[in-house]
Amino acid sequence: MSEHGKCSLDTVVDVPVCASCGSERVVTDAWACWNRHAGVWELENSFDDAYCHACEGETRLQWIRPDDPPKRRVCDLNDAFRKSGMGRGSMLATEGISAFGPDFVTKAVSAVRRFEAFTEDNDPWGEHDFGAIELDGQKIFWKIDPYDLDLQAYSPNPADPAVTHRVLTIMLASEY
Repeated sequence: MSEHGKCSLDTVVDVPVCASCGSERVVTDAWACWNRHAGVWELENSFDDAYCHACEGETRLQWIRPDDPPKRRVCDLNDAFRKSGMGRGSMLATEGISAFGPDFVTKAVSAVRRFEAFTEDNDPWGEHDFGAIELDGQKIFWKIDPYDLDLQAYSPNPADPAVTHRVLTIMLASEY
């Protein structure tokens, strides 16, 4: 069993593509194992012939590693954490935000949770990981950074909640 065959629906590892045309629209017979801890099916082994829907014929599979995690998945995970605290993560208010008192912090958190004004200018990667708001005359920035579970480095895969601890920081624009 090869390591590149191990993947799950929620993680980005190597993906199979048609060796002829590069399409990901390929199928093959496979064994999968249920991972109770992660709550997903994991590919154990693929066998027999593969078929490419793009080429409309039999093919050989090639396994490649995508350049980036799926941005839509990262966006959804960031939104879920920011809006409702769903998922593994921490929320921090900087000294500048805290200096305005607990009521201001509560209003800032509420404003960040309601934020929906994403544009190509303020969200060029489409990950909903940064925003700017105005609150009581103060310009406030917030950002989400995806760390590994030990909070020592960036997550190896921000699209995988099993290996990611999100840190949402709310700060004055002057503290950025």
